[in-house]
Amino acid sequence: MKLSFKWAALALAICVPLSANAHRTWMLPSATVLSGNDPWVTVDAAVSNDLFYFEHFPLRLDGLQVTAPDGSVAKPENAASGKYRSTFDVHLSQPGTYKLAILNQGLFASYKEDGKTKRWRGTAEALAKEVPANAQDLVVSQSQGRIETFVTAGKPTRKVLAVTGVGLELDPLTHPNDLVAGDAANFRLLLDGKPAAGVKVAVVPGGIRYRDKLNELSFTTDQDGKFSITWPTPGMYWLEAAVKDAKTSVKQASERRANYVATFEVLPQ
Repeated sequence: MKLSFKWAALALAICVPLSANAHRTWMLPSATVLSGNDPWVTVDAAVSNDLFYFEHFPLRLDGLQVTAPDGSVAKPENAASGKYRSTFDVHLSQPGTYKLAILNQGLFASYKEDGKTKRWRGTAEALAKEVPANAQDLVVSQSQGRIETFVTAGKPTRKVLAVTGVGLELDPLTHPNDLVAGDAANFRLLLDGKPAAGVKVAVVPGGIRYRDKLNELSFTTDQDGKFSITWPTPGMYWLEAAVKDAKTSVKQASERRANYVATFEVLPQ
């Protein structure tokens, strides 16, 4: 399974720490807290320079998972991808909190063949079949990417907030649909189910396109993987954290890159 340069670059963007000018991956729900008898949300998903503005690539929905408040799998509807964004709808047929996640796992490889640099992405099983055994300067890395957002119908619930123990995950000590400007929200990062200490976390408010400064908030997790955010203003926020280590689950890979991204809505007092 080979990728074009465009999709290879997009895949790498999901699993590499981002600089101020890098492309950002995100999902943006039309609302995060809903009421009424028959609530729905529409979600935009894209890769862009300016947060929550469509101007680069659509985010692929191959790994999309929607978890209902009771822990069951909910089916996204009307999924489609256009030139600059992907979209899908979720019918909130149960009261409580839903988790919307796009998961990406796989291997990346770079090597030389006949003096030319080649790039490849796929599974461990496909690596042996599709990458030459005598490839020169072969470097293989394992990627684990997770992009999330949360929406609630009625009263917030916590079942979907449970972590899986795989890769880099957020353990929301403060419910992600109960965020208010001026208040502190507490979170914990876990790596393979254990506290991720010393990890840098970037939080950026939306609307980058319409201001001169990024207004990024920076945090570092403590020894228990915890960090706290006091939201300066209401609005939509993008959070990103990443780690790189040698704890691979595939013997051919020399390093692992684990990335976590989330979108939160902060409401006014």
